Amino acid sequence: MTGPLAGVRVLELGGIGPGPFATLQLAGMGADVVRVDRVGDVGGPDAGPVPLAAGKRSVAVDLRAPGGAEAALALVERADVLVEGFRPGVAERLGLGPGACHARNPALVYGRMTGWGQHGPWAQSAGHDINYIALTGALHAIGRADGPPVVPLCLVGDLGGGGMYLVAGVLAALHEARATGRGQVVDAAIVDGVAALMGPIYEMAAAGEWVDRRGSNQLDSGRPWYDVYPARDGRYLAVGAIEDRFYARFAELLGLSPEEADRTDPGCWPALRERIAARFAAHDRAHWEAVFAGTDACVSPVLAMGEAPAHPHVAARGTLGPAGTAPAPRFDAHPPASPRPGPRAGEHTTQVLADWGGDVALDGLLDAGALAQWTPAVSPSGRPT
Repeated sequence: MTGPLAGVRVLELGGIGPGPFATLQLAGMGADVVRVDRVGDVGGPDAGPVPLAAGKRSVAVDLRAPGGAEAALALVERADVLVEGFRPGVAERLGLGPGACHARNPALVYGRMTGWGQHGPWAQSAGHDINYIALTGALHAIGRADGPPVVPLCLVGDLGGGGMYLVAGVLAALHEARATGRGQVVDAAIVDGVAALMGPIYEMAAAGEWVDRRGSNQLDSGRPWYDVYPARDGRYLAVGAIEDRFYARFAELLGLSPEEADRTDPGCWPALRERIAARFAAHDRAHWEAVFAGTDACVSPVLAMGEAPAHPHVAARGTLGPAGTAPAPRFDAHPPASPRPGPRAGEHTTQVLADWGGDVALDGLLDAGALAQWTPAVSPSGRPT
C-alpha cells in the first residue's frame, strides 16, 4: 500500500459499522490494516469477503480460546494503532483492554468506537445510529415542517459522527505518540461526534439565527431557494441558490421575472415556492440539467445510486467506480490506486502472524483451534474457487 500512512500498522478487532469504516479510511491512506476476525467465520458456503475490508488483511483468532488473546497481544506489540468497537468492559474481559495492551506497547494508540461512550448512564445500553442522532437534536432537525423527522441513512451518526471522528482522533493521537513515545486511549462516541457536527447549528440557534422547528430555516428546506423540486418526469433537482448573485442567475435561467423572483418578503415565500415548482414541472429533469449545467445557479440533478457513477463530473474524478468509492481526501504525492479486494475471514492468518507475531507458536494454535487459516477450495480443474 502507498499513501501518507504507509508503514503504519493498525489492528482492528473485527466488528461492524463505524469502527471498520474508520479503519477502511486508514487503509485508503496507506496503513497496513489487519482485522481480527472470528474463527467461526472462516470457510463455509456463505463465507464471502469481509465487508468494509478493502485493502485490509484478515487473521482469524478465537480470543476466548487458550492462547488466542496472547496471539492477539503479540500483534499488539507490533501495532501502532488498535481499534475496537465492543461495549465498555468487553475488551478488558478478553484480556485486550488498554491496560494489557499498553503494558506490551506503551506507544499504542487505542481507539474505542462506541455509540454512547465509555461512561455515562447509557454507556452499557444497546443502540444504533438512529438512537444516537435522536439524543443530540440532529434527528429532530431533519425533515419537513409538516412531517416527522426523516432518517438520514447512517451518514450522520455511524459514519460522520462515529467513524470519521475516530479517524481524526486516532491520527491526532498517533502524531503525539510519534513525538513522545506515549500512546493513549481515544474514546470516540457517536453521540459526541454528532453533537460536534451539530455545533454550528446550535451556535446559530444561540444567536437567534435558527429556530428549533423542522423545515423552517435556511438550510433545512425552509426557504424556496434551498430545496428539491420534481421535474415533469418525476425526477428531482436540488436548488441551493442562497447568495443574491447565485439566486439572480437561478431565477433568470428558470424563467422568472425580477418581480416573480422577489424574495424580500417572507409572506410571499409560499407563492414563490409554487412558481418555482411550476417551472420545474414543465420539463423533464434532463432539460433542466442542460439549462443549468456549468452555471453559478447552484442547481444539480438528484441522482440515484445507479446514475451517480456515470455523471460526467463524478466519472472524470473516478469518485465512484466498479471497485467502489475512491479514497478521500486525495494527496498529490500519492495518486489514488485501486484497493485490494476485501479479504476472506482468516485469509492472512499465517502471513500476518509471521510478519507481526514474532515467536507465536502457529502450528500449535492452529491445531488447537485458537487460530484459523482460510484456504481456497480447489475445483476439479485445479483452480481456486
